[in-house]
Amino acid sequence: MTADTSEWFSEAVLGWFDRHGRKDLPWQRDPSPYRVWVSEIMLQQTQVAVVIPYFERFLAQFPTVADLAETSEDRLMAIWSGLGYYARARNLHRAAGLIRDLHGGVFPTAIEPLLALPGIGRSTAGAVLSLALDQPHPILDGNVKRVLARAFGVEGWPGQAPVLARLWTLAERLTPENRVGAYNQGMMDLGATLCTRRAPACARCPLSERCVARRSGRQAELPTPRPRRSPAERETLMLLLVDPTGDILLERRPKSGIWGGLWSLPEIAPGADPRDWCLAGLGVVPARVEMIGARRHSFSHFNLDIRIALVQLDTMPGQVADDAGRRWLNRADLDALGLPAPVKDILDRFQAGRAQSPVRAQPHGDVS
Repeated sequence: MTADTSEWFSEAVLGWFDRHGRKDLPWQRDPSPYRVWVSEIMLQQTQVAVVIPYFERFLAQFPTVADLAETSEDRLMAIWSGLGYYARARNLHRAAGLIRDLHGGVFPTAIEPLLALPGIGRSTAGAVLSLALDQPHPILDGNVKRVLARAFGVEGWPGQAPVLARLWTLAERLTPENRVGAYNQGMMDLGATLCTRRAPACARCPLSERCVARRSGRQAELPTPRPRRSPAERETLMLLLVDPTGDILLERRPKSGIWGGLWSLPEIAPGADPRDWCLAGLGVVPARVEMIGARRHSFSHFNLDIRIALVQLDTMPGQVADDAGRRWLNRADLDALGLPAPVKDILDRFQAGRAQSPVRAQPHGDVS
């Protein structure tokens, strides 16, 4: 790549951003490293329109990194609930604690300590420091990968190490010395609004006159998509256990895996008998067990078919210790906890008195 190409490219992106780029997103107002960091983590695998209300609620609850570090995981997960990819929230919480403990509560403004925090990779660190402080760091999120792969005809799936290395080399060479924050935002905006995955608006793209993909008619082929694999199929039986007072039993899920750290309904194997589980786990036999519906929940790598059993107790079970990861909770309690989106929907429908009607299958996108 020549210096002329690099200069032309960055000037074209900056000129387009000045005229058409997004400049009034919530995290662009008073763009501190903390605010930009939260937004960048939320924007991973999630569209801007979905993120905006979550970001605003999050910052209202946790306006500083110290507030985030001091909050409980349950409170954090209740705010995050429904946004998906819950490992992001756990990493935010852990990183905030490390910033409090290792950096005196001051958000790092150098690349090395930022990269040492959980959940922050090279592109996220570069985005935080360039967008908040205009430091000269390249970025390479999904939108930028697509723009570069098309503009320079980079073959191969970007998830492969050699292809990723090639894209990083391009990102480094093209990032200008000045106005780095505007350039990086412009690259992300180009990918999000013009150089989209499907039906890119090439006629309005500032890079179109030199774009390899457009010249060769290969916009639909580049970047090379991930090799397709059929998603795995899994099944589970969720127990909606209700005691004589109307409280519902929830279990905290393990930290790792899907819905890590959230509260959910107890699960058993699809062919198991809920009565056996109640006798073994609670020491009581339910008065009634009724199958009340089913739904399918789609993750990025598998589909989960959920069957739902309403288990009504007419005898108060023994006390459930919090350290066992189980709690009997009423409606007010449920509102204060982080719940997976499909579980929250099941409980909302039940609480609204709709348990006698089948819970229709509704696909959602959500991972750990």
